[in-house]
Amino acid sequence: MKKNFACCFLVTLLFSFFVFLPGALHAQNGNESGKKKVNQWYNGKEWLHGLKVKPHQSIDKLEFEKEYHARQMWWDKAFAFMKNTNLLSLEVGDHPIVGEDVFARVTEIPLKSIDSSKWEAHKNFHDIHYVITGREKIGIGPLSSATVVVPYDNKRDIAFYNGQGKYYTGDTGNFFIAFTKHIHRPGLQVDGKNKVKKLVIKIRSSDSK
Repeated sequence: MKKNFACCFLVTLLFSFFVFLPGALHAQNGNESGKKKVNQWYNGKEWLHGLKVKPHQSIDKLEFEKEYHARQMWWDKAFAFMKNTNLLSLEVGDHPIVGEDVFARVTEIPLKSIDSSKWEAHKNFHDIHYVITGREKIGIGPLSSATVVVPYDNKRDIAFYNGQGKYYTGDTGNFFIAFTKHIHRPGLQVDGKNKVKKLVIKIRSSDSK
């Protein structure tokens, strides 16, 4: 009886192994293939439409591919604005690009120390961060592991957090993207710089109502 039970168990185990392993491998290979296609598309940079400023290596390629193809016209308009606008002469304030769904915000403010700043995140808008003049340090990290310290303000589309992330230097040669799944900490002092002129393009998330 015990031998029969053991044999049946072994047969069932082997059957499960040969049935489900190919499916698991296929799913894994499918994910790897998908990532490869995204990387090829992203690294081709056709989506920049001639914009010479480099996307920073920290950009989440998979999230960008998803959001770009969900709202391609909006992202194309944002990059065209960066390419075709004289940003040096652009006045401080908000500048509409696609109604209330895509707009540029220009600031010219003092840089902050880490101790006087907080991580922040948005629910409705992704941010493209670009330094028009000067240099700044910017932090980007996962929202999933952050804890709220100032609750979400619906009017300003912002909440503040304690969290962890990596810090990078932003200058006129690169831009960053902080998605709604990220916390970010912009406008930090670097190399003794005290002030920057900064462009942030806000693009409504595909998950936003």
